[in-house]
Amino acid sequence: MTQYTIGYIVGSISSTSLNRRLATALARLAPQGVRLVEIPIADLPFYSPDHDADYPQAARAYKQAIADVDGVIIVTPEYSRSIPGVLKNALDWAARPWGQGSFDGKPTAVIGTSGGPISTAAAQQHLKAILSHYNAPTLGQPEGYIQSTPDLFGEDGSVANDGTADFLRSYLDAFTALIARYADGDAKDSAAAA
Repeated sequence: MTQYTIGYIVGSISSTSLNRRLATALARLAPQGVRLVEIPIADLPFYSPDHDADYPQAARAYKQAIADVDGVIIVTPEYSRSIPGVLKNALDWAARPWGQGSFDGKPTAVIGTSGGPISTAAAQQHLKAILSHYNAPTLGQPEGYIQSTPDLFGEDGSVANDGTADFLRSYLDAFTALIARYADGDAKDSAAAA
């Protein structure tokens, strides 16, 4: 059986993050042969092109963590109808130095949760635009807009609603299939032939 390691980035550094709970639930629900590992972003300094000639250790470790996984799930909250600044900062580190983008060709998925009825839809659209610019093959369907209710996600990764747990499993299955296409070279070969 093929084994995949999926990295996940939580776009919030809040100690009470609903999205961290969602990420923990995804890790707990991962299908057999798939392991989820966190790619932390809290220790990254503010990005500046001044660092391009000599990346700080935290940024080198972050870029290496992305390189070491088969795909990346970005679990984002929505701040002011967009992604949090800390997540944008992490994406900027991943994109540089020029020509060394960490997301180039890396299968990527986006998901998020909030208490609001449109969940994280606006933030995810902004994030998908950034990932498109980075040439990251991004999961299109299913879209992961999860409206969180009190106690939907436990700190241990438990999911109180069976329908939500089933959806998260199907989301992980779809993303694993995308990773498999790129790992097998089928998607790259098809793109090269076009």
